[in-house]
Amino acid sequence: MAREKSQSQVYTLLVEVGRGPDDGLPKTATGAALLCYSSGRDEAEAVRETVAVLKSADLVPLDVSSYGTLSEREAEGHDIGDEDRALMTRALTENAVIVAETSVLKDKPQ
Repeated sequence: MAREKSQSQVYTLLVEVGRGPDDGLPKTATGAALLCYSSGRDEAEAVRETVAVLKSADLVPLDVSSYGTLSEREAEGHDIGDEDRALMTRALTENAVIVAETSVLKDKPQ
């Protein structure tokens, strides 16, 4: 019996990154938290693709947390706005990783 090709979905990922030599982050940053929408046949593929894209941008992925697919998030009662839905659609259509939001992390002043 032939295996059916899995349908791609978009996963919401929160990726914590450290510094790289040419990462484009402010000099005072210690890293960043990136909210990403990534397409993949499964969560593992979406995570692998996201990590590969971020590494190619000279970022250093340290930790990835998945919040699931759109339908999983809706089932959990997450409020997902039109802009985020549009970015998810774009990630699926383009088979891409979209960085939707970046929060720069800095050490607290002493």
